[in-house]
Amino acid sequence: MLKIYFLVLLINTFSISTVVNAGSSLKIIDGDTIILNSEKIRFYGIDTPEIKQTCTNSNGQTYSCGVKATLELKKIIGSRKVSCIKKTKDRYKRSISICYVDGKDINSLMVKKGWALAYIKFSKKYVKDEVIAKSNKAGMWSGDFIAPWKWRRLKNKKVR
Repeated sequence: MLKIYFLVLLINTFSISTVVNAGSSLKIIDGDTIILNSEKIRFYGIDTPEIKQTCTNSNGQTYSCGVKATLELKKIIGSRKVSCIKKTKDRYKRSISICYVDGKDINSLMVKKGWALAYIKFSKKYVKDEVIAKSNKAGMWSGDFIAPWKWRRLKNKKVR
């Protein structure tokens, strides 16, 4: 009976997190979204500025932090192979995943480099990485910015 219990537990564990298309067809949409072999993937537990979002650097100059986040993701990935572990799907039917390049957690790297925030509404996994980025004044932390989820909310209010 104990063996059956562990077998069921093992099967459930692997059904929650599955590897998503660790293939070669990759398109980077923005700092936290990619298309990997025709599957749209949103990075789990992080949020990056939107492409049209701007921030202010340490000199008070406005810059496109959404574009900078996307460029940082392109730099992290380069021409290497990406693999992802799917955690769930969101309401837009995107796979919510932790993605890796050369065995390194891309989501974590984006946060540590200051181009993504820990999306604590959904996970606390990357909070320590955010503390590191903030203390190093990395990326957006070198100036002023609005958290991407707040920026989207403000933008949507202006549209209505």
